Amino acid sequence: MISVIIPVLNEEKALPATLQRLFALDGDIEVIVADGGSRDNTLQLLEQDPRIQLHHCDAGRARQMNSGAAKARGEWLLFLHADTLLPDQALADLQALPDSVQAGGFRHRFSGNTIGLGLVSWLHNFRCRCTRVFYGDQAMFIRRALFTELGGFPDEPVLEDLIFSDRIARVTTPHTMDSYVVTDSRKFEQAGVWLSLWRVILILLSHELKLPTPARKFFASVR
Repeated sequence: MISVIIPVLNEEKALPATLQRLFALDGDIEVIVADGGSRDNTLQLLEQDPRIQLHHCDAGRARQMNSGAAKARGEWLLFLHADTLLPDQALADLQALPDSVQAGGFRHRFSGNTIGLGLVSWLHNFRCRCTRVFYGDQAMFIRRALFTELGGFPDEPVLEDLIFSDRIARVTTPHTMDSYVVTDSRKFEQAGVWLSLWRVILILLSHELKLPTPARKFFASVR
């Protein structure tokens, strides 16, 4: 079984499309949504679907993903952002992976079609090819036993995905799927694509050079 864990906070706009795509895929799954205190219509949407295990927890993406993982029963844990669509064969491809694969993620692109958005996705994918370190919006997956062994995501307000991915890469070689997840580009477009691209570059540099992490509000358009 694959346990799909979705952290949410006020995601009424993006979540319906994500869930519709997820439930249209073939695969043995359980869907755990970890809500960090939504105040829009997110909870109403979730409570209407009996296929969803709704879990309430403290806000913070790392905390929400860890709380969801603690409820999971699947061999695989797949962490899916609320605004990201899985490719058609995602679940089947994940279940078909050999035992030697312990973790990984998908290639990435945005729903929008602009040069700036294309550059952001290219940076994501290029960095992943070079370092095998994944962003959270690449639908990271990991075997539950290894997730438990590594202690889950670090309780950090930002960059929890990169820090955890670094830890994974120290003990195994993560696998990159050939197919692409598609992330809703609305946050990037609302903040300004080129400004968001510049922020992504600074985040990459700060992480690679071990510089102090920028303030949380700096990440508003890229999370």
